[in-house]
Amino acid sequence: MDLDDTAARLGVPVEEVERVHQLAGDRPSAPLPAKSDAPAILDRLAVRPDDAAEIMAGWPDPDSPLWTPELRWLLDRSTALVRADLGGHGWLSPGPALPRDRGPAWRHLYVYSYLALVDVVAAYHRDHGIADAVTWLTLADLGRNLAIDRRMRGEGWPVMQSWLTLHARGSVFELGRLQHQRGDTIDLHVPDSGPLTPEAVEASLDEARAFFPRHFPDERYTAFSCGSWLLDPQLQEYLPEGSNIVQFQRRFELEPYEEADGPDADVEVLRFAFRTLTTPLDELPRGTVLQRAIIDHLKAGRHWHWRRGRFPI
Repeated sequence: MDLDDTAARLGVPVEEVERVHQLAGDRPSAPLPAKSDAPAILDRLAVRPDDAAEIMAGWPDPDSPLWTPELRWLLDRSTALVRADLGGHGWLSPGPALPRDRGPAWRHLYVYSYLALVDVVAAYHRDHGIADAVTWLTLADLGRNLAIDRRMRGEGWPVMQSWLTLHARGSVFELGRLQHQRGDTIDLHVPDSGPLTPEAVEASLDEARAFFPRHFPDERYTAFSCGSWLLDPQLQEYLPEGSNIVQFQRRFELEPYEEADGPDADVEVLRFAFRTLTTPLDELPRGTVLQRAIIDHLKAGRHWHWRRGRFPI
């Protein structure tokens, strides 16, 4: 495989192709499920009908003209790259961001990689005694993220494709209201799945307190942690004391703020609160206290901060 030629045909920097080649090496990949089984699997992964139709239309059939040799190579090696880190919990990009306007094979290549890894990670869960209900609820974050990306007109996927490798490696588990990521601490993530009430948060934390000692007894956790714009104390200037977000913040002891720490919070707050990165501030909806706070803060020339914090288990 000529990596320079592959990169040129994919329309991506050669450094990205070299990275995939180096990390995947000759490690084993994983086969896609049978095409006849795919609709039921996509439904179980909460993939909406419009997204499922695109995925099926671009399916990597052996004789599909949509799948060029370089696309097939990238699918195989990106799947091998993620599989090689099964059980890992660091941030991992499965491969380069592709020009997604070139059709469903290009747009959903990393979805096919995820589908190829479903059986692998499900077996990993079973080996750790994890119930099927937790497995499928966790893996169904695929459908949620595809729906968000569709709403964002494709602006969300480059981040989401890396995020979903955590699920495919057995690092993230959805337990009630929160997602819990293995690591030095149990890192908390807040999916778009309803109100962040104190009761729902506490129930999720209680579930995690039992889950990790039971299924990962060799790992010792003493703290929950979180990195998010949701922990920015500036939100308290706008939100009432009794709001769910402020009460969530109150759980954490914040680390000192460092401007270079984490992603750009101004970008992330727009991504999560409005599901757009390109709509002018004056055209964004102002239907909630949070939306008004975000817009007014940015229009005043101020910036949101990505903050990290923790609290004991």
